[in-house]
Amino acid sequence: MPRQARLDQPGLLQHVIVRGIERRNIFRDNVDRRFFVERFSSLLQETDTDCFAWAIIPNHFHLLLLPRRIELKQFMRRLLTGYAVNFNKRHRRVGHVFQNRYKSMVCEEETYLLELVRYIHLNPLRANIVPDLGSLNSYQWCGHAVLMGAATLEGQVVDEIMGRFGRSPEKARAQFLKFIADGLQQGRRPDLVGGGLKRSRRDSTPAGSEPEIYDERVLGSGAFIERLRQERELSEKLFSGMKPPELMRRVERFYGLEAGRLGKRSRNKDVVTARDVFCHIAVRILLYSGTEIGKLLGIRRSAASHAVRRGGEIVVEQPELVKKIISGPIKQLNNVP
Repeated sequence: MPRQARLDQPGLLQHVIVRGIERRNIFRDNVDRRFFVERFSSLLQETDTDCFAWAIIPNHFHLLLLPRRIELKQFMRRLLTGYAVNFNKRHRRVGHVFQNRYKSMVCEEETYLLELVRYIHLNPLRANIVPDLGSLNSYQWCGHAVLMGAATLEGQVVDEIMGRFGRSPEKARAQFLKFIADGLQQGRRPDLVGGGLKRSRRDSTPAGSEPEIYDERVLGSGAFIERLRQERELSEKLFSGMKPPELMRRVERFYGLEAGRLGKRSRNKDVVTARDVFCHIAVRILLYSGTEIGKLLGIRRSAASHAVRRGGEIVVEQPELVKKIISGPIKQLNNVP
């Protein structure tokens, strides 16, 4: 059976697994690891790609990425080609370094982000590369040390992860460590790296009532898969060339707010809801970064990311909401920069 084409477009959270050919080691020493990490970090910054988790094992590695500007395949081609050329030159060898094509799965962020961060960062412990969780806290070839403040990697997202566990760094790290420790008892998680069609089944659909929605390329619910389809159609057909200021005015108009209200601090329920919906559409459909949208609204990137997540929940509950926001005459918006 032919392989399915990847679900590959900017704005999707993707779990990537790359293995060495014939299960051979692709990291023989710290020189290899250092070259890989430096190249990886450089590409993250150059391509505006967010990394939420990463771990290097001698014969494979895991990445949890969210490309903002380019497709995942473009990022991975540059990362893998450059590393393979350097690896073969250093070790005086020829031929393939990696096994087949890399594996990637689109992931439902609201459900799986933290689970995947934990799973990926526990890999060195499961592989017996480090003896215990205390050693993992400072292990330099894994993103866990970055989250714990023991290392740095330009391009790795920290605040958006740790902000979910507490406001102060000390409290957040303590709660995050407890979360990581709880995962030690889970062992290997085939549901996070495989599992075929079952992992994407719409559980709320009664058996036999209608075909269930699933996709073996997706780690998420049937509702998430349907949302992916709708967002892709909207991005292609309805949002061509739209800028965030124009979208902001459309959202303000839909919610009955005066122009510019979304850029002002407010705890008003309607304003907060409108801001969340605006952030979701701007980041997930228009594919602007959380940093850009945060600057437009006068909020931090981490706050914009939380708004994106809340806005996504609103859109899921109101499937026609996005179409309603962008419908109607646009003459009054023509002067929007």
